[in-house]
Amino acid sequence: MSLRVTMNQSILLVVSIALAVATLFFVVNKNHASSEQKGNVLALTTAGDEDTSLPGKTPDTRRDVLIDARHARPSPALSNGTWINSEPLTLASLRGRVVVVDFWTFGCYNCRNTLPTLKSWDERYREQGLTIVGVHSPESGRERNIANVRDEVRSLGLRYPVLTDNEHENWRAFGVEAWPTTVILDKQGRIRWTHIGEGMYGEMENVIRKLLAE
Repeated sequence: MSLRVTMNQSILLVVSIALAVATLFFVVNKNHASSEQKGNVLALTTAGDEDTSLPGKTPDTRRDVLIDARHARPSPALSNGTWINSEPLTLASLRGRVVVVDFWTFGCYNCRNTLPTLKSWDERYREQGLTIVGVHSPESGRERNIANVRDEVRSLGLRYPVLTDNEHENWRAFGVEAWPTTVILDKQGRIRWTHIGEGMYGEMENVIRKLLAE
């Protein structure tokens, strides 16, 4: 009886050891396969996914964000129109200067609210290398009348250049969707900031200062 019990215990011990070894082998193989799978996924991500943080990739078009120069898209050219307060300008001729392009129309209440800030920027930073261009994109027939635009520009005390955009060519080229829209270009003519509506004046002034210092 004692010998049988001892043999049974030995058999159970051997079986337990065998099961433990088999379990350990299974776990090790499973972890190894999982590591290989993760490595393959990482390799596919690295090799196949485009990294938009690299130069030459999809331009960054976010609003209310200072776009890194490497990801900024070039500004479209300004289409023909009537220039008020200046001779005809091109954005190419303004390279080396920071340019604020303000899409507005004189009948827009929100647009008129932004003008005091734009005027103050013009006075403060023009000599430091800032040019503001007001692109007047009309909403009504009265706003399409050039004489009315001239009268409003004079009445509002705007001294910076204003370009009429009666056919909304510039509006479409810049992808504008609402009045007012402010677009800030760096010295190389790249779009570095876009804002729709009133407000964020402090943030935009900080952008202007930063771009002037670049």
